[in-house]
Amino acid sequence: MKILVFIIILITSTSLNSFQIPKEKKVIFDLIRKNKIIGTIETLFEENDDLLIVSTNVEIEVKALFLTVYKFTQSSKETWHNGEFIEFEGHTDFEDEREYFIKGQDTSKNFTATGMDGEIIYDKKILPLNYWNKDILNEKTVFDTQKGISRDIKVQKLEDELVFINNHEINSEKFLLDASSNPKDKGPFPQYTLWYAKKNNELIKFRFINWKDKKEVIAQRNSWED
Repeated sequence: MKILVFIIILITSTSLNSFQIPKEKKVIFDLIRKNKIIGTIETLFEENDDLLIVSTNVEIEVKALFLTVYKFTQSSKETWHNGEFIEFEGHTDFEDEREYFIKGQDTSKNFTATGMDGEIIYDKKILPLNYWNKDILNEKTVFDTQKGISRDIKVQKLEDELVFINNHEINSEKFLLDASSNPKDKGPFPQYTLWYAKKNNELIKFRFINWKDKKEVIAQRNSWED
């Protein structure tokens, strides 16, 4: 069952210069499909001098008649130095035979990564396609940390909108994001809708429509403090 292939490209990282780290240095998103929570995304932020290390664990399990019909896991660690993305290590296990071990690191002139298409050399300033980092909305090409490839993106700003979490009313900016596909993708890359809190640019919600079953998938913060 191929329903969440693109969900965790994750929301795992940010820049020291542009992002206000959550007070608890931990954020949990509930993943919701057909009004049921099917998994979580947990992101931890660790600061050490000029380094920011962002670790994320994703666990998704969909059941039907008490049987597991879909399972997805991902673990990743990003390292940032003075606001610059310098290193990535991750493991993605899809519901089928696809399993990727991804590594990337800054060199003197480039960012070199190994993933689905083998080793590729990117521009040194490339940013990871993690929706947590609002700076990606200003980029044209980003690094897909789920598969270790690059994708071209286009972003459209929509009208601001209120989002409600735990009885909190959050003023948010709303965007649409489209990304290019790769010949090895199992289906088209879905269009994402993203919501960021206006007061601190934190990602609070995103959603997309799964191309195969046409069901909406929502990821939303499970707690919020004003």
